[in-house]
Amino acid sequence: MARRGWRLGAAAAVTVVAAYCASAPERPGLVRTAADLGPLPADRYAFTSQDYQRSERASALLVRQCMADRGHPDFPLDPRYPQDPVVAVAVGTDYGVLDLGAARRWGYGWDPARHLVPQPAGRRMTGAEYADWPACNSAAQRQLMHGIDVKRDWLYAGRRAVEVDKAVKRDPGLRAAWDQWSRCMAAQGFTRYADPVAAYTDHAWQRDNSGNTRHTQRERATAVADVTCKRRHHTAEIWHAVQARRQAADIARHRDRYAAGLRALHTYRANIAEVLRRLG
Repeated sequence: MARRGWRLGAAAAVTVVAAYCASAPERPGLVRTAADLGPLPADRYAFTSQDYQRSERASALLVRQCMADRGHPDFPLDPRYPQDPVVAVAVGTDYGVLDLGAARRWGYGWDPARHLVPQPAGRRMTGAEYADWPACNSAAQRQLMHGIDVKRDWLYAGRRAVEVDKAVKRDPGLRAAWDQWSRCMAAQGFTRYADPVAAYTDHAWQRDNSGNTRHTQRERATAVADVTCKRRHHTAEIWHAVQARRQAADIARHRDRYAAGLRALHTYRANIAEVLRRLG
């Protein structure tokens, strides 16, 4: 993230804040989640949670059909594996912790009751079923990806996000905002982290296999200071504005490739819709 000891001149920092205030729409209330900051230019090119849910349903239907063809007519739509796998949950945002109430209660973690790993609704696969399941699963994925150049076009925006993120982290305005937030944290008696992500990912919080923390008093106090400093200096808003500007520039620079990626995503959605219409 941001390099320690680097600072931008005060005039440049003021320019960034002024530019954000002039360009960003007014939003009622405080920023408590990343969604409160509004959409980003690259969002329309991205795989959504609804896409994921629909693709899981379509894949399950195709797998069940394939398994029936292989002699397993009662294969469940949502089966359990012969042995339950270890599943980890990671919950966070690009901007670290944002909600003051959650910071007071859970620090850099979360209420475990609200992030339970959903369990399969169907019965456990038999050994014979599990032997045929990988082939059927692969066949289902091929059908859903029909007509898509996976290597070139599939989720192109996601691949570009790595480079865009590097540009965001180098942005002088964001570096100035992080430095201001860092000095605010130190002024309250807490570690002078390089940026909010460094605070969120501090090993001191001792995350378990699920990604949750221990919610210690020190952790919760640090998280409260973190959110307070973000709100005081509009850190998340500036961060979001820099992301929006860098994403828009990258989309303009690679317009044809982004357009091809969007067509691939539309093809995928159409393939899913056809499976759901036919089997669903």
